[in-house]
Amino acid sequence: MSRNPPEGVSVGLGDDENIFNWEILLVGPPDTLYEGGFFKAGLEFPSDFPNMPPKMTFKSEMWHPNVYPNGVVCISILHPPGEDHLNQQETADERWRPILGVESILVSVISMLSDPNDDSPANIDAAVEWRSDKEGFKKHCRRIVRKSQEDI
Repeated sequence: MSRNPPEGVSVGLGDDENIFNWEILLVGPPDTLYEGGFFKAGLEFPSDFPNMPPKMTFKSEMWHPNVYPNGVVCISILHPPGEDHLNQQETADERWRPILGVESILVSVISMLSDPNDDSPANIDAAVEWRSDKEGFKKHCRRIVRKSQEDI
């Protein structure tokens, strides 16, 4: 993965002693509100990977309906496999499956930045702003892009 990651993504071990924690640098995708940003994230793999999905957390500040305020990414592909009777909005096919890999996760996160899903938000405030105050949302995103550029 570190030799041929998706475009706009850099991947490496956070600590050579721990293969379960990866560091990600994601460049904000072109033609999105995050364009020009450099967002640090981490992937934490459970001991039963690939049967269970890793957890992805933005270390850089992120303002997005599908990212919890603490940085944890909430998209279907990162949800445990099988049916979730409490969440009828996603099918088992949209959730993690052992056949999927890290590249699928990274491509899904890039897609998430391009097209937020505000039907089941992780960050309610970001989702409300996305729906009702697009200019305010864009301003928030411009601020975090600038901050990410300064932090790099």
